[in-house]
Amino acid sequence: MRNIVTPVIMLLIPLVLATCGSPEPVTSDLAAVGRAEPAPAGLQQPGTETLSTRLVALDRAVSRWQTASTLRVAQEAAEEARNLIVGASGPFYGDANGNGQIAGASVIGVLPAVKGGASLASPNDNACVVADILGGSWRDPAKRWSQFQSTLSRWTISRNTFPSLPSHAQRVVGWASLTLKSDSPVEARKYAKHARLHVDIALRALNSCRR
Repeated sequence: MRNIVTPVIMLLIPLVLATCGSPEPVTSDLAAVGRAEPAPAGLQQPGTETLSTRLVALDRAVSRWQTASTLRVAQEAAEEARNLIVGASGPFYGDANGNGQIAGASVIGVLPAVKGGASLASPNDNACVVADILGGSWRDPAKRWSQFQSTLSRWTISRNTFPSLPSHAQRVVGWASLTLKSDSPVEARKYAKHARLHVDIALRALNSCRR
């Protein structure tokens, strides 16, 4: 009997070792709060893009928005610009024009999401990025986005409230949001000119900071 059992045990040992492996890390419910869902195919994964490449993409989207011959094209470009800034976990993200596609699909935004987390613009960047793109501290991102919502809701044709926003990236989100609610291609291109000013400031902040 002993001669039979021993070979059987020896055969089972590799099978047991193969199924064990390293234990899975334990993720608490708290740690999962605010975590982005798995990215759909085609999205840039975290770590594969920089603030510089994102601003180049944003610059191109705003250029298409400025020269759009139709409202449809303008709104698609505005949707792209907004999504590039807010990211998949940010406010306003998604298919805003209802065409079944998410223009500017991206996992991480230029700015932090409502619940915080990673962003392409960082407090560790140069002083101009912090002052002009982030517009100061994002220790309370929910408050920053709440202030944005209030600013957007108070905007009128005769009262431009966006200059009160210290983040030029948020101002682009504001002009994009107005474009997505507009029914006029002329008006949409007018909003794009405002967005262009803020994108140019963001590009200068990153590439030629003089503070």
